[in-house]
Amino acid sequence: MIEEQRVAEAITKLIDENPPRVTDEVEFWGAQFDAGLAWVHFPVGLGGLGASRGLFRMILDELRKAGASFANVNRNIIGYGMGAPTVLTHGTDAQRGRYLRPLFTAEEVWCQLFSEPGSGSDVAGLSTRAIKDGDEWIVNGQKSWTTLAHTAKWGMLVARTDPDVPKHQGLTYFIVDMRQAGVEVRPLRQMTGEAEFNEVYFTDARIPDENRLGAIGEGWKVSVTTLMNERVAIGSAPTPRGAGAIAEAVSVWLKTPRTDLVKRDQLVSLWIEAEALRLTNMRAAQLASKGVPGPEGSTGKLQWAELQKKIYEFAIGALGAEGLLYGSAYEMTRPDEASFGKRDTQQNFLRSRANSIEGGTSEIMRNILGERVLGLPGEPRVDKELSWKDVPR
Repeated sequence: MIEEQRVAEAITKLIDENPPRVTDEVEFWGAQFDAGLAWVHFPVGLGGLGASRGLFRMILDELRKAGASFANVNRNIIGYGMGAPTVLTHGTDAQRGRYLRPLFTAEEVWCQLFSEPGSGSDVAGLSTRAIKDGDEWIVNGQKSWTTLAHTAKWGMLVARTDPDVPKHQGLTYFIVDMRQAGVEVRPLRQMTGEAEFNEVYFTDARIPDENRLGAIGEGWKVSVTTLMNERVAIGSAPTPRGAGAIAEAVSVWLKTPRTDLVKRDQLVSLWIEAEALRLTNMRAAQLASKGVPGPEGSTGKLQWAELQKKIYEFAIGALGAEGLLYGSAYEMTRPDEASFGKRDTQQNFLRSRANSIEGGTSEIMRNILGERVLGLPGEPRVDKELSWKDVPR
C-alpha cells in the first residue's frame, strides 16, 4: 500500500503541475519521465520509481482520465517496449543517461535490426559483420523486416564479430545511428499496401565502440533481453476490458443483421478468450519482478497472436461480401507510428497475419514454452558446437 500511495502521489503531482490537455505533449512526456512514471519499475532517476511493474495499470488509467496523450508509445513502440529495458539492463550509466529520456518522449525513435534474409527464426545464425577498427566498428550486411526504420534515429543492431566460434558466442550488440553515412533504408511493401517494415543495408557504416551495448561477444545475451521484452510488449500490454480487436469484432457484429446464432456464439467465445488473456496478462504484470521477463512472456505473445487472427477472421466473415472490399485502394503508404487497430477491418485482417511471425513465430513460442517452461527435450541442434564459419549454408 505504501508503494501504491507513492505512485498515486506522483501521478497527482504530475497532472497538477502539467495539465495534459494544455501542456505540450513532448513537455508532458519529459515531466512524466522525470516523475518516474515512464516505466514505474525502473530505478529512480531513469524514468521509474523502483516500484512494482503491476502499478503501471494505475498510471495508464489515471493519465487516460486526465487526457494525457500516449502517442509517444505508438511513435516509438520498439524503443519503448524493447530498447529501454535493454539499455537499462546492459547499458552503462552514461548510456542510460543519454538514451532513456529522449526515447520516452519519442524525440528519438528506435528500431530493431535482428532479422536477415538468411536468418529469421534462427537469429543467432545472422551474417552481418562488424570488424573492429581502432575505436570504431565497420559494419557490412543486410537486415530485413525492420519496423519503422524509416523514422528511427537509433537502431538496435546485432552483428557477428567473431566467425570462428559457435554462432551464439560470436555476436556483439550495438546502438547504431540510422541517419549516418553507410546506412540505407528501403521500404518493404506489405500485403496491406503499407511499408511499415523495411530492409536496411550497411555499407562500411562506422559505429563508435562507446555505442556498444554489453561486452564483445555477448550480443546474444543482450539480444535475449530485447526479445523477451518484445514478447511482453507485443502480447502482454495491459488493455481495458473489451478493447482492441475484440471491440472491433463486436462493432462489426452490431452493424450486421444479428440472426445467425452460430456466429453470435462464436463472438461470445472469442470475447471470453480475449477477457481470459487480458486477466492473465494483468496477473502476470502484478507478479512480475523488476528484472528481465522470463520465457513465460511467450505465453501471452503466443495466445495474443493466434487470438488476433481468429478475431479478424470472424470479423471478415461477419462483414459478408463487404469483407472482400479494400477501402484503402492498396495505396503505398509509410506509417510514421505503430498503427495497431487504426486500420479498417480488412486491413487489420491482413495485418494480423504478421502477429504470429513478428517477435518470434508461434512455432518458436511453442518451442520456448515446451523447453523452458514445461521442461520438454529440445529439438536436435547439430550446429550448436560448430564454428559459425563451418556451418553449411
